[in-house]
Amino acid sequence: MNINSDIINKSVLFYILKFTIVFCILYFGTLAVIGLSAPVGYYSPFVAHYLNYIDWLRTSLLYTSKELLSLIGYKTFLADKYDLIMKNGTGIRMVYSCIGYGVMSFWAAFVLANKGSWIKKLKWLLAGWLAIWIINVLRISILVIAINKRWEMPLGFDHHTWFNIAAYILIFILIYFYDRSSKILHTKSNSPKHS
Repeated sequence: MNINSDIINKSVLFYILKFTIVFCILYFGTLAVIGLSAPVGYYSPFVAHYLNYIDWLRTSLLYTSKELLSLIGYKTFLADKYDLIMKNGTGIRMVYSCIGYGVMSFWAAFVLANKGSWIKKLKWLLAGWLAIWIINVLRISILVIAINKRWEMPLGFDHHTWFNIAAYILIFILIYFYDRSSKILHTKSNSPKHS
């Protein structure tokens, strides 16, 4: 029996456990907020008015997409809190599955399950969430244009699949740089001090 391999195995198992717990709390917690915010079933006015970050996220995505489309010459309007419509055309309806809380939960679970200071984790968490948010704004904007110009989706994939592909490629790039930054910091702290 090798003591080093036992330590590594326990450390990997502990990491997987932390990752899974954090992901489940964030992902299923978000589903709970969505359920408690809907004015049916177990509706909670408190959750709907003060904790419904999903509505805030959706509003920020739709409003920013509207402004981006305006910058490039497309006139759009928000018909309600779900629909972004092109003037004299059609638009998109942003339902809960379009918001990206699954990939955001995955990124948060990765960062929070890893070692590092809370400041470092907070910086990487916010940077990753911002990058995912930007990809989603670009997707929404391109989708509004594509629908109105009747463009086909490449390779027959729908826009959800393309968003997930882009978001997870981004996450794996961020994971690479997160791990690299940890190794660089570890190398610097272990290097001999010269007087």
